[in-house]
Amino acid sequence: MSIQSENVEKLVERRAKARLGGGPKRIEAQHAKGKKTARERLELLLDPGSFEEYDMFVQHRCTNFGMEKSHPDGDGVVTGCGTIDGRPVYVFAQDFTVSGGSLSKTMSEKICKVQDMALRNGAPCIGLNDSGGARIQEGIDALAGYGEIFERNILSSGVVPQISCIMGPCAGGAVYSPALTDFTLMVKNSSYMFLTGPAVVKSVTGEEVSQEDLGGASVHASKSGVAHFAADTEEEAIATVKELLGYLPQNNREDAPFKESADPVGRVEDALNSIVPDNPNKAYDMYAVIGAIVDEGRFLEIHKEFARNIIVGFARMGGRSVGIVANQPAVLAGVLDINASRKAARFVRFCDAFNIPLVTLVDVPGFLPGTQQEYGAIITNGAKLLYAYGEATVPKVTVTLRKGYGGAHIVMSCKQLRGDINYAWPSAQIAVMGADGAVNVLYAKEMKEDPQNAGALFDQKKKEYEELFSNPYQAAQKGYIDDIIEPRNTRFRVIRALDQLEKKQQEIPAKKHDNLPL
Repeated sequence: MSIQSENVEKLVERRAKARLGGGPKRIEAQHAKGKKTARERLELLLDPGSFEEYDMFVQHRCTNFGMEKSHPDGDGVVTGCGTIDGRPVYVFAQDFTVSGGSLSKTMSEKICKVQDMALRNGAPCIGLNDSGGARIQEGIDALAGYGEIFERNILSSGVVPQISCIMGPCAGGAVYSPALTDFTLMVKNSSYMFLTGPAVVKSVTGEEVSQEDLGGASVHASKSGVAHFAADTEEEAIATVKELLGYLPQNNREDAPFKESADPVGRVEDALNSIVPDNPNKAYDMYAVIGAIVDEGRFLEIHKEFARNIIVGFARMGGRSVGIVANQPAVLAGVLDINASRKAARFVRFCDAFNIPLVTLVDVPGFLPGTQQEYGAIITNGAKLLYAYGEATVPKVTVTLRKGYGGAHIVMSCKQLRGDINYAWPSAQIAVMGADGAVNVLYAKEMKEDPQNAGALFDQKKKEYEELFSNPYQAAQKGYIDDIIEPRNTRFRVIRALDQLEKKQQEIPAKKHDNLPL
C-alpha cells in the first residue's frame, strides 16, 4: 500500500471515529433517554446530502483535572452549513455524548465561526442545544467562550434570523444565547432551561421543585414566555423549525420567499358577516377570522400557550408572508396586559427587522386594570407595543373588527402610529371607553342628584353615546379610518392593500440606536 493510500485510509478511519462522538455506549445512553444524537438531528433538519461540516478535527486544549488524557475530535459540537428547502443555513448541534456537551473554549470557537459565517453571508443561524453548561475544568476560558457567543448573538440580531432548538439541558449562562435569539423551541419532558437548578433553589430559598416544573418546556411556553414553541418530540421540533424558516427571509436585506397559492385572492367568507355577536360583551373566536382570511387557512402561531389574550404568528396572504397580530376576545375579553404587550411587541419588532408586513386585527376593550398590573409596570410594557408599532416601517394594514377603546386603540397600530391602511368593520366601536363607563363618568353628578330618574337618564345617555361611538363612522369622517369594509371581503381588501404597499419606503430619523422602554 502506498503512503498516499495509507493517509487516505487514516483519514477515513478518523472521520468515522469523529462521527461517533463519545462512542457507541454513550450513543446508546442518549437513545435510551429518547434523545437523538447531534448528527441524527442535523440529518432531520437539513436537505439530504447538503451538510458541509467544519472543524471536525478540532480538539480541546485543556490540561486540568485529567482532561489531557482524552482529546475527542470535534470537542462536543458539530458545526457547518447546509440547506433547508434549498436555502442556505448555518448550524451547530451540541453533542451530549462528548463531555455532556459542556462548553469549552474550542467549542465556543467552533460555534462563533458559524455565527460569523452566517452574518457575513446573510443566512439564518440555527443552534441545536444539548449541553450540561460550561466545562468546569476550563474555568474562565469557558465563561469567555459564552461571552463570545453572546456578542455574536447581539451583532446578528435583526440582521439574520437566529433560531435555538433546546433538545436537552440548558442551564446557567448557557440560557442567555437562546434568550438572545429570535425564536426558541423546546421539547417536552426532555429539555429544560434555568439559571439555577433545583438543588441551588432548595439551598437558597428552601423551595423544592423538579427540573420540569422549574424550567421545562411547558413552563417556559405557558408561564415565562421564554419558549416560543413546545414540541412533543424532537421530530416535531425540527419540523417546526423548517416550517418557520419558510416564512422568513434569509436576512434583513431580502424579502421573505413568495409562495404561489391556489387560494383565490378574491375569495369571500360570508360567515364573517355574522361572526361578531350583537351583544358587545359576548366573545367570539379570533382564530376563525384568521383562518378565513389567510391563504388556505394555514397559520403558524408563535407563543401559542403564552398570553393567550393576544395572538401572533405567520401566514401567507396572496402568497406573501405576513405577520398576524390579533386580540383574542375569547380570552380575558381580549384585553392587553403585561405579557400580551411584551409578546406582541417583540413579534412586531421581529417582523419589522425582517421586512415582513404586519396585519393587525383589533378587538380590544382596553388594558387590564388592577394593582398587579400597575405594580408590574403595565405602563412600561404597554409602551413597548406602542413603540414597536410606531417604529415599524414595514407595510401595516389594520382592521378594527369591534372594540377599539382608549389607549389600547392607539397601541394596536392606529393611523397615528403610521398605520398605512386602516379598515373597520361596520361593527367597530372606536372611542375613549365603552358606553357604560362613559355615561357613568360624564353624568355621575346628574344621576347622583336625581337618583329616582338615574336609571332612565343612564339609558338615555347610553343610547346617545352608542349612536355616536358604537360605529366606525365618526372615525371614518375624520380620516382615522381609510374605509369601512364588508367583513366577508376582508381577505381581498387586505391583500389589495398589501399589493399597494409593496414598494413602500419610509425612514426613521438617523440615530445610533433607539431607547426602547425596557
